[in-house]
Amino acid sequence: MRSMTDAEGRTFLAVDWGTTNRRVYRIVDGQVEETQRDDRGILAVEPGSFGAEVADIRARMGDLPMLCAGMVGSNRGWVEAPYVGCPADLAALAGKLVWAETNRTAIVPGVAVRADGRSDVMRGEEVQLLGAVATGLAPADALLCQPGTHCKWATMTGGAITHFATAMTGEFFSLLQKHSLLAAQMTGPVEPGADFLRGVRDAAGDALLTRLFGVRADFVTGLRNATGSASYVSGLLIGTDVRSRLDGEDRAVFVLADPQLGALYAAAIDAVGARPYLIDSQAAFVGGITSIWDSLS
Repeated sequence: MRSMTDAEGRTFLAVDWGTTNRRVYRIVDGQVEETQRDDRGILAVEPGSFGAEVADIRARMGDLPMLCAGMVGSNRGWVEAPYVGCPADLAALAGKLVWAETNRTAIVPGVAVRADGRSDVMRGEEVQLLGAVATGLAPADALLCQPGTHCKWATMTGGAITHFATAMTGEFFSLLQKHSLLAAQMTGPVEPGADFLRGVRDAAGDALLTRLFGVRADFVTGLRNATGSASYVSGLLIGTDVRSRLDGEDRAVFVLADPQLGALYAAAIDAVGARPYLIDSQAAFVGGITSIWDSLS
């Protein structure tokens, strides 16, 4: 429970602390007054140095109480915050906060699901997903898609996360672009144009690995040049991801992503016959983290 005046209670620092990046918000009465982003994700912080990192954030952003979400609560972060099981709502998260500094810095737990003989986990995404519903950006019963290195597909029921699945779509694309046989061809921009949509269509054939090698074969035989290779590979991967969740379903999908990645997923979702709705992921995070903070007063 917080220990502060009402005026202080409406101003706090929120940190979306991921593996490689970190974004800090100073929030006053539910509104973002200032934000800073850097590359000081948990992998950049030496063990035992999280307290110093937090002190540095306060030196720059204000000597305020802090609420952190993301990988900072993992077993590789500052203090481990055990997962909350599904169904999970904002109240469940608030009830399981872990205080790294008494009445000063708390960490939001992640969410886990165990079903059909398998498990899945998330840290940080839960704040955005629940915040999207809390702020009215998405309905209480909906399918939400959160693209990224590890794309999350979450089923929301009654405003709670009741099930979700993770696909390593972005990480797989990065590995192919940097370390695979196709790397030399995947140097162009990724755009939701003809090459990308061709990849989405080809993903319907359930032959992803064969199609990927075909990118190389088409190039060396002169069938296609390398210009659209990155877009095509992205289309194959995102198309495979989207089709595994939506193929043949005419339903609304609420996409939480930056404009560039959101445009790619929206194009793929539309191509398979569903209806994408883009959501401001920052607004969703701010809404979710503020709701958790306010519940502590």
